[in-house]
Amino acid sequence: MCLQKDEYMFSGIIDHTGKIRKVVKKKNKDITILVSTKFSSKQIKLGSSICCNGVCLTVCKINKKKNELELSFDVSTETIDCTNFSKLKAGNNINLEKSLRLGDEISGHFVFGHVDEVSKLLSIKKVKGSHQLKFSKSKSLSRYIARKGSIAIDGVSLTINSFDSKSFSVNIVPYTWSHTNFRDLRVNSRINVEVDMLARYVSQNLK
Repeated sequence: MCLQKDEYMFSGIIDHTGKIRKVVKKKNKDITILVSTKFSSKQIKLGSSICCNGVCLTVCKINKKKNELELSFDVSTETIDCTNFSKLKAGNNINLEKSLRLGDEISGHFVFGHVDEVSKLLSIKKVKGSHQLKFSKSKSLSRYIARKGSIAIDGVSLTINSFDSKSFSVNIVPYTWSHTNFRDLRVNSRINVEVDMLARYVSQNLK
């Protein structure tokens, strides 16, 4: 877990979407991603933990520009293999959230930034002003899924509306749709899923 001594975890409430400027591939198959952000230099320092599309990453370089702060993140092969980061490319929007500090309001639910599964978007259905998204899920994920339970999708805290043996659905309200990269999703898009830690602990204690 990439927590600093004075930093903790995340809430699943996105600060804003950044723009990937460059993806640098290394000889050992690791990558470095450069992301333009709306953070200020007062908010971010070297070593800060940022949740990027639901993945906890550490800021390894900061480039101050006129109207933006460009952040660099090193991503290991292990992280690439268990997330949707292999699909990242320049121009993509990416969900960003600073790590929580003591005293911060928790508006979503606790998110660690550790991906449990990469799911596939099966359908998008517009319901009045909102969007209903249906995602695939594996059998191993099923024990953590409950109606009205919490789940993080690409770092966004959401409530599970319904589920069956092979899928689950969430509802995206207009504000969340326009302020995250959900607006870029298409059927068959791959997304990072992290189950609610409370559901995980309950499941482990029931074994």
